[in-house]
Amino acid sequence: MARFISLLNWTDQGAKAAADTVDRAEAAKKLAAEMGGSFEIYWTMGQYDMVSISEFTDDETAVAFLAKVSSLGNIRSQTMRAFDADAVRGIMGKM
Repeated sequence: MARFISLLNWTDQGAKAAADTVDRAEAAKKLAAEMGGSFEIYWTMGQYDMVSISEFTDDETAVAFLAKVSSLGNIRSQTMRAFDADAVRGIMGKM
């Protein structure tokens, strides 16, 4: 499974409906599961409103998930592909 870390900020629409944030996160978690992945979210203080960690079978499914969630208009995301130590060992072994 490919892992992704997303830095999330509410849009104006998302901030106005901040009281629904947990319900929206649960809906995103359900959508990720329906797409064969997983989604965890943490609400944060500072530059970003939330941080999420998700896993999907491939990059394309992750992009489709993020596009669907973002299209609802409540968040903007900056997403990074993440690698664990074993993956990095394999990557470095190809050098």
